[in-house]
Amino acid sequence: MFITNREKTILELLIKTGGRHTSLSIATYLQVSVRTVHRDLKKIENSLDRFGLKLKEKENGSLYIDGSDEAIFKLVQTLSRVEPLDLSVKERKLLLFLNLLRAHDPLKTGPLAKDLSVSVTTLLAYLDDLADWIGDFGLEISRKRGVGVQLGGPESAKRKALGNFFLFYFNEELIEAIFQLSGTDQESEKLILHYFKPNYLIEIEQTIKKNIGKMYAELADSDYVGFMIQVCITMQRCESGFPLTEEDIEDEWSGKMEAFPLIEKISDVFAEHLSIALSEREKAFLAVFLKGSRLQNAESVYYDSVITGKAIKKLIQHVSQQLKVDLTDDFSLFQGLMAHLEPSLFRIRKNLSSFNPLTEQVRTQYPVLFSVTASSLREVFKQIEFPDDEVAYIVLHFGSALEQRKQVSEVHTLVVCPTGIGASKMLATRLKKEMPELSSVEIASIKDMGQMDLENFDMILSTVHLPKQKIPCIFVNPLLSKENITEIHATMEQSAKKKIRPVYFSQNKENVSKRRPERKFHTLDDLMEEMDASERTIREILKNFSVTQVPNAENMEKSIELMVDHMFRRGLIRDADAVFQKLMVRERMAGLGIPETNMALFHCRDQSVKTVSFQIAHSDRHFALRGMDGRNVNVSNFLLLLAPEHLTLVQQEVLSTISSSLVEDSESTLIFASANEKIIRAKMEETFYQFLLNKFSKD
Repeated sequence: MFITNREKTILELLIKTGGRHTSLSIATYLQVSVRTVHRDLKKIENSLDRFGLKLKEKENGSLYIDGSDEAIFKLVQTLSRVEPLDLSVKERKLLLFLNLLRAHDPLKTGPLAKDLSVSVTTLLAYLDDLADWIGDFGLEISRKRGVGVQLGGPESAKRKALGNFFLFYFNEELIEAIFQLSGTDQESEKLILHYFKPNYLIEIEQTIKKNIGKMYAELADSDYVGFMIQVCITMQRCESGFPLTEEDIEDEWSGKMEAFPLIEKISDVFAEHLSIALSEREKAFLAVFLKGSRLQNAESVYYDSVITGKAIKKLIQHVSQQLKVDLTDDFSLFQGLMAHLEPSLFRIRKNLSSFNPLTEQVRTQYPVLFSVTASSLREVFKQIEFPDDEVAYIVLHFGSALEQRKQVSEVHTLVVCPTGIGASKMLATRLKKEMPELSSVEIASIKDMGQMDLENFDMILSTVHLPKQKIPCIFVNPLLSKENITEIHATMEQSAKKKIRPVYFSQNKENVSKRRPERKFHTLDDLMEEMDASERTIREILKNFSVTQVPNAENMEKSIELMVDHMFRRGLIRDADAVFQKLMVRERMAGLGIPETNMALFHCRDQSVKTVSFQIAHSDRHFALRGMDGRNVNVSNFLLLLAPEHLTLVQQEVLSTISSSLVEDSESTLIFASANEKIIRAKMEETFYQFLLNKFSKD
C-alpha cells in the first residue's frame, strides 16, 4: 500500500471519526485547500477498493467508509504497518533533532539535507525553528562554515528537550502507541516515532505498572506518559554512549528523595531483563523527574504539606477577592491544587519544564481568569516565576471549581481525559451542564479504561484518539467546544433511545448556595454517614491528644522514640519500632521543621497505627533540624500526626485541617508552639467547629 502522509492522516480521521467529517473540516484540520483534499480523496478511493471498502458521503456532506468490520479492521492493521512515501514537517524536524543528538562531531548541512529529502535552504529554516525550541532548555546549535552544525549543552537538558519535543508534537501518537503496546511484537525492530525501541517501552510500561502504585502515588496520565518516555530516553542514551556528567545533576539529590526507592526498584528490573545498568547519577536524574510529576488523585496528597497548604489558601483567597466569588471553603479545589502545586513548585525550582497543550486555548477562552490567576500567583509566591504552561494548569482547577457551581444535572458517560485533574473535572462538569438527559458521569484514565466493563456506559468521550470501541467513542476538546457539544448530541440521538433512561430533575436557583457548590448526597443515609464519620474522627483525635514532656533527651531521635513508646503504652499503635523507623525514614527524605517556628511536624501512615492521632512532644532542649524550606530550624516541639495505612476521604479532610491550621496565622503558630495542652486543645476544638460548619451547614 503506497500512500502519502496526508492520505494516511485522512484515512485515520475517517476510521476514528467516520460520519462526522466533511471535505471542509478535513481541509481545515490539515490546513490545506478543499481542492487538495478532493484530490487526495480520489487516491484514497482507489486504496479502499483493494480492501472491498467504499468512500461514501451523507446528505449533510459528511464522509464515511462503508464496508464490513473485518475489512475495516484489516485496513487499520495495514495502516499501522505502512510507511508513508513522504514525511510531515514535524517528522523531518524530529529526525533533524535526533541526528544532532546522536552525533559526536559536527554534521555537514549538505548530506544532512539529503538525508531529510529537503533543500539546504529548508534545512536552515528547520535549524532556526529547532534552535528557538531548544533555547528554553539551555541548549544551542552552533553553525560554522566549513565545519558544520552541532548541538551543544548539558546531557540532562538534551534529554528533557527531546522528551518535551515528543510530548508537544507527538502527544496523541505517543499515547496511542503506548495504549497499543500489549499487541506489539516484542521482537520488532521498527522504532516507534523514529526513536523508541518497542521492547524497551513494553518492559518499561510493565515495570512501572507493577511498581508505581506500590511505591509511589499514581501519576496523572499526562505525567505517566512523560515519565515513561523519559525512562526510555535515559536508557537509550546510556546505551548509545551519552551518560550524564557531574554538571547534569546535584549529588545531594541522590538517595534523599521520596521517589528514589521506586527508581532503584525499576532499575534492577531493567538490569535483569534488558541488561542495562543505570548509574547512581542516572537514577537520581529519573528520581528528580518523577518527583516533579503531578499526582493522579487529589486523595493521594500528603496531609503534612503545611507551608504549601498555607500558600494555597492565600491563593484561593486572592482569586476569590478579585472574582468576587468565595471559593475559600471549596475543599475539592484545595485538594486539587495541593495535588498539582507541590510537584509544580518542585519542577519550577529544578528547572524541569512542563508541557501543557491547552495553554493558548485556556488563555483565549478564559482571559480574565488567566490574568487573575497569574497575578495571584505572583502575589502569593513572590520568589517563584510561574511559566504560562503552569498557570494554565492552575486556571483549569479554578475553572473546574467555578463550573461546578453551575452544575445542574448528571450524565451517563465515561470520560477518558489524560490531560490532568483540573481538565478532567472541567470536562465532566461541562457535560453535566450541557447534557442533562444523561444520567451519570465517570472519569477514568487510559490505564484504568482497559480494566473496565465499557458496556456499562452509553458513550465514551476522550481527549485523545482511541482505537475503535464497541460503544460510541467521541474525540473531544477538554474544554468541550460548541462543535463537540453538537457532535455529542448527534450521537446521543442515535443511541439514547435504547440505552438511556430519561432523567427528570428540577432546580430552584434560590436554594443554591452562593458561596460554595452544593454537596451531593444520594440519600439521607449518605449524609448522616459522612456526618458520623467526621464526628468519629474528630472525637478520636481529641480523645487521644496530649502534650508530653520529654526532658533530658539526648537528641531528636530520642525525643521521637520516647513519644512513640508513650503512644504504644496508650494502645494507639501496635508496633512502636515500625512506626519509629518509618518516621525516621520520612525525616531523611525531606525537611520537617516548620520555618520561623520551634516546631517540626513528624508523620507517617502505617498498618500498625490503630487510629488517626495527633500528639505533641515538648523538649527542654532545642535540636537543629532541616526545615521544609531547606534551611535549618531549632526545634523543641515535635508534632506527631499518625494515621492507618488506608485513610478515608473524611479522615484525609480532618488531618488536612490540623496541618493547615498550624501556620494559619501568627496566633495559631504561637498556640501550637506553646506546649500548653489546654490552650492547644481549645484551638483544635475551634478549628474543628469551623470545619464542621463549612462542611455541612448552608448559608
